[in-house]
Amino acid sequence: MEITVLGGCGAWPAAGLACSGYLLDHDGFLLLVDPGYATLPRLLELVPAERIDAVAVTHKHPDHCADLNPLLRARALRDDPAPGLPVHTLPGALDAVLALDRPGMLDEAYDLQEFAAGEAFEVGPFGIETMLLPHYVPNAGLRIRADGATVTYTGDTGPSPLVAELAASSDVLIADASYAEEVPEDSAAYLTSARQAALQATEAGVGRLVLTHLVPETDPDAALRAARDGFGGPIDVARPGLTLDVPQQSG
Repeated sequence: MEITVLGGCGAWPAAGLACSGYLLDHDGFLLLVDPGYATLPRLLELVPAERIDAVAVTHKHPDHCADLNPLLRARALRDDPAPGLPVHTLPGALDAVLALDRPGMLDEAYDLQEFAAGEAFEVGPFGIETMLLPHYVPNAGLRIRADGATVTYTGDTGPSPLVAELAASSDVLIADASYAEEVPEDSAAYLTSARQAALQATEAGVGRLVLTHLVPETDPDAALRAARDGFGGPIDVARPGLTLDVPQQSG
């Protein structure tokens, strides 16, 4: 399994960057996770829109799903429209994004497949387990596996023992790290710091930690320093172009 980061900003895209977006490739099947603000131009630098095989969205906030609209437009508004794109998400999470265009304009461009948090399902070669994690709105953490390789992605979440439960023994944990050291009091139940993400990664016994959803004011180097105090394995900050190869595990 190969993971390519399209963006990792929280709330809004900083200059030259993009919000949450991750392209997972296994045996040529392309799964796009969380097409947030400004991710589509980065995606189109890699593959044409019609090459995407499926999309998974963790929650309704636009920094995680806004660029689904231009992705669908890029697939539908052409001489040879692409087939309907399977889109997996929580009930109602994409109502606002899918209502941006005139009624019926993009109806044939997607195949909405809603799931309840806690359900598991298959998407091409990927098996996906889901878990409701604490955020301002319903947010589904995703545990994604393919041929023994496992990646867990929190979406946006407050600190919770459920993160370590979902991520247990994952090869890679892509974790909300909105702030380096401390989350402001009014958001402490709904967002996570890099320091907290590192402790959760250690508890889960993951192989690698990727810090994501850094708000534009968060210094990536400060986030890395904070995370290194709590996690001894490799740590990355989610930046456009970061690519990770997650090898198949034997046994």
